Amino acid sequence: MKSTKQIGDTWELIAIKYLQRNWYKIKDTNFKFWRFWEIDIICELNKTICFIEVKYRNNKLYWEPEEAITKQKLFKFRKTIDFYVVKNDIDFEKIRFDVITILKEKISYKVKHYKNLEM
Repeated sequence: MKSTKQIGDTWELIAIKYLQRNWYKIKDTNFKFWRFWEIDIICELNKTICFIEVKYRNNKLYWEPEEAITKQKLFKFRKTIDFYVVKNDIDFEKIRFDVITILKEKISYKVKHYKNLEM
């Protein structure tokens, strides 16, 4: 049986392949800031650095994957993004926060990409 981390990695790989098909350059994955959170994928498109959170669900019986993004999680994402931007000397004007949701369907999966979300 796969661990939760292995399952998450599988869905993150699907998100990475989706991003690469859409011309994004992957810069980093699973970036951790010790006290706050982890950014699943950091990538670049047209000189904009995108911080991507990947959410997946096996079904939408209880809730949609989007509903897993809470205010508390957004706060932690923001702190982690701020740290990464300062550490890597990136212009705050050239960043954005995206969410990719993946919903497992009977024989495939459905990917949605929400771009430039407000934090």
